[in-house]
Amino acid sequence: MTPHVIEPDPQAGAAVKAADRAHVFHSWSAQGLIDPLAVAGAEGSYFWDYDGNRYLDFTSGLVYTNIGYQHPKVVAAIQEQAGKLTTFAPAFAIDVRSEAARLIAERTPGDLDKIFFTNGGAEAVENAVRMARLHTGRTKVLSAYRSYHGATSTAINLTGDPRRWASDNGSAGVVRFWAPFLYRSPFYATTEAEESARALQHLEDTIAFEGPATIAAIILETVPGTAGIMTPPPGYLAGVREICDKYGIVFVLDEVMAGFGRTGKWFAAEHFDVVPDLMTFAKGVNSGYVPLGGVAINAEIAATFDKRPYPGGLTYSGHPLACAAAVATIQVMEDEKVVENAAHIGETVLGPGLRELAERHPSVGEVRGMGVFWALDLVKNRETREPLVPYNAAGEANAPMAAFGAAAKKNGLWPFVNMNRTHAVPACNVSEAEAKEGLAALDAALAVADEHTA
Repeated sequence: MTPHVIEPDPQAGAAVKAADRAHVFHSWSAQGLIDPLAVAGAEGSYFWDYDGNRYLDFTSGLVYTNIGYQHPKVVAAIQEQAGKLTTFAPAFAIDVRSEAARLIAERTPGDLDKIFFTNGGAEAVENAVRMARLHTGRTKVLSAYRSYHGATSTAINLTGDPRRWASDNGSAGVVRFWAPFLYRSPFYATTEAEESARALQHLEDTIAFEGPATIAAIILETVPGTAGIMTPPPGYLAGVREICDKYGIVFVLDEVMAGFGRTGKWFAAEHFDVVPDLMTFAKGVNSGYVPLGGVAINAEIAATFDKRPYPGGLTYSGHPLACAAAVATIQVMEDEKVVENAAHIGETVLGPGLRELAERHPSVGEVRGMGVFWALDLVKNRETREPLVPYNAAGEANAPMAAFGAAAKKNGLWPFVNMNRTHAVPACNVSEAEAKEGLAALDAALAVADEHTA
């Protein structure tokens, strides 16, 4: 792909910004306190503003542009589909919808062979939980504190991070538990084996006290994303699978962020040799080019609705343009070995490079991740592991992380920053040179974070 020639146009940028400020209501924001960057364009791993500043995107949008921006083959597929059949209601059999479902089902683990399409990840979680409740006839769903599952009604109640607080609903039937996280272990564990065993015991104890016969499902992000990219210790997910089987609980894995190559496998579940009953997906399924998500359903749960109508649906379920983008994206990922590239970059560039940065920067408490899915846990003090900023910090309390983020942008890197962490989550087809460019920018920005260490 030939690099785009950036032609600054500050006047056009000012007009875009003015219209945004006048009419766009932004998510997760105090509207009067934000200053959104006006983006002029994007291509591959980069985007640029109207002033001619170009940024290496180490966020992949919101961790979804797995094949980068504006991949010509996917753009062409969307254009071709628009000329053929722009839209059609979900009750009909449409060739591109069927093909997208087939390609996804071929790559999901086990017998997750039926695909229910949604418009995104939150709706996928909503419907997975509904399926589990109807299948079991139970109500409660267990989810982890360090988690994010979406912003719709059920999904936000399942979410563990502070974005849930304003929308808590005590009747939602959600029970939370602590998932394993050795670096900040709630179980006083000192090894991965201890953390896994104690976390599993904690989960089973929670089930016992809640009443196994009341619990429909356990939902976990295979590798938690926004909450900190905490790779589960060996044996944990297999242990959860065993617990679910023991009590007749539906096991739901949320692969909205971790799926489609992000961890160096098609789905993160492959790393742990575990097959859930339901799996949610979105984001990377078509690199976010047209909104699409879904639930992959196993044979047993699908059979529940053979003669019993499933009481759920969406006007744009399996939208032809979104499905065409998914078909093209999956084909691109196969042809260009994008999943293999993600694994290679993680093993040879990002993993070693981030660990090397940790050796030199006292602000880095821990490096964790796989593929192109990494987190740096930033701390004030490595010995005490005190986070660089308090949990859910805002305003002046968040100044050290704000300074880090500003330094990264000054060096041409758009960083993913959440609480006391920065995540390195570039496109799955990021090149070695681009990954090294990102590491160099992180190196400079971490020097700013170091100034706030004790």
